[in-house]
Amino acid sequence: MSIRAAVMTEPDAPLEVWDLEDPSISDGGVLLETVASEVCGTDVHLHHGRLADVPYPIIPGHVSVGRVLEAAGVERDVFGAPLARDDLVTFYDVHEVCNACYFCTVARQPNRCPERRVYGITYSAHDGPFGGWAERIYLKPGVRIIKLPHGLSVDDVIGGGCGLFTGFAAVERSTLAMGDTVVVQGSGPVGLAAAAFASLRGAGLVVTIGAPRARLELARRMGADVVLSLDDDEAGSRRDTIMELTDGRGADVVIEASGNPAAITEGFTLLRDGGTYVVAGHYTDAGPIPINPHIDVNRKHADVRGQWGTDFRHLVRSLRLLGKYRDRLPFADVIGGRYGLGRAGQALEDVAALKVTKAIIDPSIP
Repeated sequence: MSIRAAVMTEPDAPLEVWDLEDPSISDGGVLLETVASEVCGTDVHLHHGRLADVPYPIIPGHVSVGRVLEAAGVERDVFGAPLARDDLVTFYDVHEVCNACYFCTVARQPNRCPERRVYGITYSAHDGPFGGWAERIYLKPGVRIIKLPHGLSVDDVIGGGCGLFTGFAAVERSTLAMGDTVVVQGSGPVGLAAAAFASLRGAGLVVTIGAPRARLELARRMGADVVLSLDDDEAGSRRDTIMELTDGRGADVVIEASGNPAAITEGFTLLRDGGTYVVAGHYTDAGPIPINPHIDVNRKHADVRGQWGTDFRHLVRSLRLLGKYRDRLPFADVIGGRYGLGRAGQALEDVAALKVTKAIIDPSIP
C-alpha cells in the first residue's frame, strides 16, 4: 500500500505529489494516519531555500497531529498514558540527539546537538514518510509521543502548532517579571503565542505590533492590551506610543516574532535601558540588518537573547497551559484554511501572502 505525500523537490520549484512505499515498522516505532499538519513560516522559508543543509526533496510538516494505526511494542505515551489504535497524538519533531555531546550533557541545550534530526526538515523524501504533509507518518523508535490532553481538539493543538511552542519558549527565555511591559513584534502564530503566554505569566502590559488587521484582532483575543499596526502606524508613531505607555522608558521586554530583519532595528528603539530583547522569529536566514553595538546594545545595557527552536519541555508545558486556559487561548480560530496534498503549494502561497494566519494540510481532502 502506497502513501501519498506532498514533496518539496527543490527551492522555488512547484510541489509534487509522490507515492511512497509503506515503511516497515521497527520495534518501538509507531505509524500514524495524518489528521492535520501545519504550514508555518519555516515551510515558506524552506521553499525559498533559506535554511542550510536541507536534503531536498523533502516532505515538509514538522508539527502534526495523527491517529495511531500501528504501534510496534509501544503501549504508552511518553508520560505513561495508555496508547492504543485510533488514539489521537502529537509528537516532538526533534529527536535522535546524541545525549553525549557538550550541548546535551553540559550545556543542557539538546536543541543545539549536532546529531539532532527534525521531522519535515532534515529527512529526504527518499528516506520515507518523515514529514506531516503525507497520508501517514512513521515515528521512529524513541520519538516522544503525547496523547492529546483531555479537552483539547485537533484544531486547538494544530492551530497553535510550532508557534505555540516557540512563543512559549520566547516568553520563558525572556524571564519577564510580573508587571513588566512586553512588546511583541509580529502577529503571526509565534507572536500570538508570545502575547498569550506573556499575559498568562503576569505581564502588566502586552503590546503587539503586526498586520494585517485580522491578526491584530486575534492578538487582542489572546491577551494583547494594545495593538499597533504595521500598515497604519509609522515606526516613529509606534515608538512614541510605547514611550507614552512606559513614561518614556521603553519596554522591559521586547520579543521579536516576525522573521523580518527590519524588526530588529525597531525593536532596539522600543527597549528600555537594561531591558531584555529575545529574537525568536529568525529560524531561517532572511538577511542581515545593521546594528550599532554602542547605541543598541552596550550603552543601552541590553540583554539580547536568541531562541532557536524549542525543547521538549516547551511542548509539554505549553500544551498543559493550553488545556487549562483553552477559553483564553483560542488557537483553533487561528486556522484560516485547509488544503489537501495537491494544494500544498497554494497553502504555501497563502501563508506567504498573509492571506491566512495558519494553513493546515489535511490529506483526507481530495
